[in-house]
Parts: sequence; structure tokens; C-alpha cells
Amino acid sequence: MKQRICIWFLLVLTMIMTSCSGIRTTQLPTKVNESNCHNTTWEVQTPQSIPKPIHTLNIDTALTNRFSFQSLNTANAIGILELLSQFVELKKTAAAQPTMNKRIELVELSQKVNQRINIASLEISAIGSELDCEEERADQIANYLKSKEDNIETKLTVSAIIIGAASAVATGIILTLGNTGNTPEIIGISAGFTEATLGVLILANEKKTEFKHPRNALKDIWEAPEYSTIFPPSIWYYLTYENPENDETSRRQRLIDNWLSLGQIKDIKEKDKEKVYGLLYGEGGQYTADQLANRADMFDQIQAQITLMKQDLKLLTIEFEAINNGL
Repeated sequence: MKQRICIWFLLVLTMIMTSCSGIRTTQLPTKVNESNCHNTTWEVQTPQSIPKPIHTLNIDTALTNRFSFQSLNTANAIGILELLSQFVELKKTAAAQPTMNKRIELVELSQKVNQRINIASLEISAIGSELDCEEERADQIANYLKSKEDNIETKLTVSAIIIGAASAVATGIILTLGNTGNTPEIIGISAGFTEATLGVLILANEKKTEFKHPRNALKDIWEAPEYSTIFPPSIWYYLTYENPENDETSRRQRLIDNWLSLGQIKDIKEKDKEKVYGLLYGEGGQYTADQLANRADMFDQIQAQITLMKQDLKLLTIEFEAINNGL
């Protein structure tokens, strides 16, 4: 009887241990792993399409006296400095010698300026929606993996509780039957070993899945190529511009500094850096839920920086309208 109880108990342990094996990888449906976040083709970037840093340009005092540096830099990013110069000059001559033709020219120039500002705003919204889509894609799969991990963790925890209870019951039965051997000790040791193993499995319960991203905005932010295949020229200029006059670093560099200082890509062992960087800034690979959540956070931070450009566009619009209305 005692031997049968011991055998039964060991069989239960074996079944639990077997059921907890092979829990690390998860296959996703192919379409879930395919990104449909990008369906816009920006103009092919050339040396001529990238705005020159504003501090290298000779800006007319007619502009510097009427616009803030922030607005002029934004105007340079979206390519309307020449239009603003023409407008200010025509506004001056029209005030001295008003004619119908000059008024019509002013209206046409005003429309061109506002149209370019609106296009820039739409570009910000378009790239922002792509980044948001990639963020949600990573978040969704991270949540899926996390739910799988939570489910397994619950099962392992329940198994540990059952093992402890079964051990106590089996030991009690054997002692009640008048045990004179070492069967209770064997059951106790087996239960303790199994519970410890289940605890280790709970700690090591980390699922991975293949996550592809051949179009990778993080790569451009990290490597800072001269031309970006992800961001439109105006936005790339906005992200990468550095003002040497006040030692202000670029928004791109501040993003990287934050990732490093806040631990998103800081606490990586030297031997693992190449692998982790290849994963984040490459075309994809095996991701854990935490790595996907971290990737989503990085996309969210890029999107936040890009969206701030709309504040500069608003300031430019306000200052332009003040001139347009003769204030």
C-alpha cells in the first residue's frame, strides 16, 4: 500500500514536470507578423532635397527682424525661406505703391506659404501614424506573449500548490498506516525538489516569437544616415539639426541619450550588445514580450518628438499671419 502511494505520487510529479516542458517559443500567424503600417512613398532624397543648416545660410535681415529663429528654422526645414523673402519684399513695395497686381501676387504667395505649411503638417501626421501603427503592432504581440506567460505561470503556481498538498496528504496517509520506513522522507524530498523546479520554471517563463521589421525607423535614428528612407526631408532635418551657437544637440541625439540614460538600451552586457543592437536596429528576429514593449516605447518617443514640430509650424503660421495682416 505504501509503495503504491509512493509510486502514484512520483507519477504525478513526472506528469507535471513533463507538462511544463517546451514553453519558450511561440509561433504567430504569418499575417500577424507582417506590417501594413507603411503605404506612402516619400520623394527620393538627394543632396538638393535636404535643407542646409540654417546657421550656414545668409538670412536677409528683413526676415530676422520679423520672424523668430524657431520659425525661420522651421521655414528652412519645409523649404519656404525664399517664399517668405519674396512675400516680405512684396509687402513692403505694395505698401509704398499699392496696385491690384501686387495684391494678387501677395495673395498667391500667401497661398503658397500656407499650402506648404499644410503639406508639412500632413507629412508629420502621416509619419506619426506609421510610427503609431508600428508601436501598436509591437505592443499587441507583446501583450499576446505576456498573456501566454501569465497563463503558464498560473498553471505552474497551481501545480506547486497541488504538489505541496498531495505531499502532505500522502505523508499523512502513510503515517496513519503505521509507516516504519523512509517513504515519508522520500515523498517530502521529491515534493520539495519538484516545487523548487516549478519555481525555477516560473522565473524562467519567458516566451519568444519571430518579429519582422524590414522597414525600421529605429535604425535611422540610431545610425543617423545623411539621407533617411523613412522620414521626409523636412522631418529628418528637424530631427537632426544641431545649433552650434548654443551647443544644442539634435532631437535625434536627445532621443538616443534618453534611451541610454533611462536604461532602455543601457544595461546590456558588452558581449550581448551586437546581438541586441542587431535585433533592435536590424530587420527583426526573436523577441521577448519585454523587448517588444521596449521597442513600442521607443517608437512612441520618436513620434512625440516629431509631433512637436507642429508647435513650430503653428508659431510660424502666427508670425506669418501677423505680417500678412499688417500687424
